[in-house]
Amino acid sequence: MMPANFTLTMILVVEDDEMILRTLEFRLKKDHYNVVVARDGREALEKLKQATFHLVLTDLMLPFVTGMEVLSYIKSNLPDLPVIVLSAADEEGTILDAFKLGADDFIAKPFSPGELSLRVKRLLIRYTSTK
Repeated sequence: MMPANFTLTMILVVEDDEMILRTLEFRLKKDHYNVVVARDGREALEKLKQATFHLVLTDLMLPFVTGMEVLSYIKSNLPDLPVIVLSAADEEGTILDAFKLGADDFIAKPFSPGELSLRVKRLLIRYTSTK
């Protein structure tokens, strides 16, 4: 049984690939998190302005507004909100740029659902222990 506070945890998942989005959503809900999805960067920015999240998982390559722009918005306006970047492993320069902008972690695609769960939990524990 998960601690009660985990069921209150809101995670925003920003991903334009429907199959990856569904996989992320399924795994996070299975781990007892509340999940809100955005299929592009523009939708992500709208959701970030409308609700409070505890973690954001974002792809970097997104339509309309890129994942880098979403990350930049978060770190400028919600600096304490942890962000995990999802990207293809061969985009090393882009990944380094994401860390320079303030990304808290990186998960390479394709990813292991178990690794995803572990990294999300670890980051949320670190985030909530500093509050």
